[in-house]
Amino acid sequence: MDALSDVLRLLRLSGAVYLNAEFTPPWCVIGHVSPALCATFLPRAERVVSYHLIVEGSCWASLTDDPATAMRIDAGELLVVPQGEAHLMGSSLELAPVSSDVMVARYLETSPGEVMRLSYGPDQPDRANVAQAAEATRIICGFLACDDMLANPVLSSLPRLFKVDMRNDPHSAWLESSLKFAAAEAAEWRPGSATVLARLSELLFVEAVRRCITAMPADRRGWLAGVGDRFVGKALAALHAQPGHDWTVDELARRVGLSRSAFAQRFTQLLGQAPMQYLGSWRLQVAAQDLLSGPHSIAAVAERVGYDSEAAFNRAFKRQFGMPPASWRRSQGKGAASDGIAA
Repeated sequence: MDALSDVLRLLRLSGAVYLNAEFTPPWCVIGHVSPALCATFLPRAERVVSYHLIVEGSCWASLTDDPATAMRIDAGELLVVPQGEAHLMGSSLELAPVSSDVMVARYLETSPGEVMRLSYGPDQPDRANVAQAAEATRIICGFLACDDMLANPVLSSLPRLFKVDMRNDPHSAWLESSLKFAAAEAAEWRPGSATVLARLSELLFVEAVRRCITAMPADRRGWLAGVGDRFVGKALAALHAQPGHDWTVDELARRVGLSRSAFAQRFTQLLGQAPMQYLGSWRLQVAAQDLLSGPHSIAAVAERVGYDSEAAFNRAFKRQFGMPPASWRRSQGKGAASDGIAA
């Protein structure tokens, strides 16, 4: 398994809600659909990733706390807000915004399926006028639940707001058609639609992440930059494939074809931490997921991620998560019965 797939696996993407929206100028909304608001349609989640495909027209977007992120989004482009932060979208960002939570909440109360339709704009008796209709911006919005109970390097490394251009690219045709298909599937709501929409949402998010990696500038730093690097990416793949292996910097350097010093420097510059420091942190992330996902004993989890003793594992886990693994497991709603199960 490559590193990106491994990290996305622990992110546990699930569920999907789709919203067909039409906005007529002048308009401006604050987009921030909270996990609590989507609880009726999405699995319990700590974060809701949101993305918006501009089908017709164009708009401006920015994070509410960072005007410098402002960007124009045109038809055929996908806007992604990976951490589900509050963001502005509108024909102008200088207008007084309306909360999307209010609009979405109203439609959630009356929507029979997992698709919502809303329109917003000034009251215009002659909305049928062709010239005015052409000004409308049509958007398909998707909301994807994810579990960020664990510190996930994908969410923390992605830009807080970014767009993916799907125009004039044969490889992007499936992405745009998939979003349109998802909206149609949600509107019809047939048996199996929930599964179809959930899988489509995961695919769309993963593809957006892959395109973000490809478009990164050469001087970019962070986990995603490391995944895209020919040497560090190979090392990350090895670490994620065998987190319990007794890795050394020398062995990793030989595997990727660099000297020990060159590899260690390159890894640290891109990820901001040394290879063994990263491995130790990732082992504990894997361990935390194992504690949540199955009835594994503490000793079995410790052995799987490369610890020789349960005591050493307990100390390391407490340093990273603030409490021993058994206590942490109980704090996440898991029973204590599994703590005594033999490996």
